[in-house]
Amino acid sequence: MLNIMRKLSLLLVLLVVLVACASEGGESGEGEGNQIEESDDNEELVVDLDSTPSSLDPHAANDGISLYVMTNIYDTLVQMNQDLELEPSLAKSYEQVDETTWEFKLREDVTFHDGEVFNAEVVKMNLDRVLDPDVGAPLSFLFDMIEEVEVINDYTVQIHTQYPFSALPAHLAHPGGHMISPKSIEADYEGMENGENPLTAVNENPVGTGYYELEEHNSGENVILTKNEDYWGENPNFKRIIFKAVPEESSRVSELLTDEADIIYPVNTDKVNSINESEEGRVKESESASMSYLGFNVEKEPLNNRQVRRAINMAIDKEALVEGLMSGVPLPAIGPLAPTVNGYSEDLESIDHNVEQAQQILEEEGYEEGFSLDVYVYDKTTADSAVYIQSELEELNIELNIEQLGIGAYLDLTAQGEHDMLVGSWGTVTLDADYGLYPMFHSESAGSAGNRSFFSNEEVDQLLEKARQSNDEEERLELYEEAQQIIIDESPIVPLYHSVLLAGLSEDIEGFFQYPSSFPYLKNVKKIE
Repeated sequence: MLNIMRKLSLLLVLLVVLVACASEGGESGEGEGNQIEESDDNEELVVDLDSTPSSLDPHAANDGISLYVMTNIYDTLVQMNQDLELEPSLAKSYEQVDETTWEFKLREDVTFHDGEVFNAEVVKMNLDRVLDPDVGAPLSFLFDMIEEVEVINDYTVQIHTQYPFSALPAHLAHPGGHMISPKSIEADYEGMENGENPLTAVNENPVGTGYYELEEHNSGENVILTKNEDYWGENPNFKRIIFKAVPEESSRVSELLTDEADIIYPVNTDKVNSINESEEGRVKESESASMSYLGFNVEKEPLNNRQVRRAINMAIDKEALVEGLMSGVPLPAIGPLAPTVNGYSEDLESIDHNVEQAQQILEEEGYEEGFSLDVYVYDKTTADSAVYIQSELEELNIELNIEQLGIGAYLDLTAQGEHDMLVGSWGTVTLDADYGLYPMFHSESAGSAGNRSFFSNEEVDQLLEKARQSNDEEERLELYEEAQQIIIDESPIVPLYHSVLLAGLSEDIEGFFQYPSSFPYLKNVKKIE
């Protein structure tokens, strides 16, 4: 099955975009047609993750764990359903009025968990906040094309962009577009006036309109959510969700198979068979829009040398990494976009594995005696990849020192540029090339926005900006292909592989769905007898 999915992923290029929210209806299709009664044991759903969120402020956090939790607390104006189609959510309708103006008609029956009313002023407050330079939201890049948010009446808002931007609804459907209670936003600004760091108060008191609300957050241990009984749409099945931090994968698997956890994520490929062969659990496979990569800090010597980066790229055998380390499950990467992303191209020229040529390049650049570098990782998967890369680079006399940090420390350190190299991943959440390329490779995105290589290339910047402003789909695809080829040639990163998402489910769990971005959709999950 895994190999079949791998082959299918080469054929599927979805011309749609992806966000973390999904429609309130629609089952995942898993178990359809089974005449099974629901269990009465739908009180509590336990989800094991490898850490707790770095933040519960949607304008602050863009890491997977944070988004997995937040998507249950907040809603967006526009959402993606399980057919990967955009549809209204907090906005009951939307349309493009002219090339630079979008109008959103809002639902009139929505309140926040704290009782505050959702309306056009709240939409303006949220978008103004994420763009406020004093706040410094890492997610501001999603909306930096917005020139003005205009309140037309209580439940109509117009968003004016600096240039035509056809992907605006998709960006608003990203978790960075989650709507936060005005009281929480006001509390954050009050804290800033009193000398507190921005993006603090909302994290401490995250209040949205979602089908779950925060009950308890114990950093490093768990996050507990309770059903929002006043939710404007259809309610979820479980009364509570407990997201537990279980860093060790063997412990996560053990908890799944002993009924201490209902869902675990992620699952490494070497655990798939043992889970599937058990009577207690199974592994759900889902297509991915992610890219795992080795990233270079191009401001550090000798990685500021393009030829050195290319030599390291040549020395890494991606096929062997996938086959040997990951049982052949993921798809070896050529460029930064997965086949599921609109903008992926099969016509890119890759940097092929060639150790002898890599050695020759380093000799020509004066590095035949090699050098030492630090590489940062944050979990078992990235650490395993780093160990493999470490062995590959020994042939070039490059000594790799592996440093493993918790996800929060890893994100902070690499955002500040205090690293030589990192092993990381990027999920193209919107399934559109703009999100897959602009945050990671535009010079203005250097640091926490996603460009942790601190890559700066004027031609790439111009191509990405032009593609953003084009409403011609064919032109956009051509521009993105050109940008990707330059990125491959310049090698600010080494694309390693596009993963297949593997989630462990208890045998009595049904209705689980996972987006290609990796966000699990838990609203329709239920236990069956």
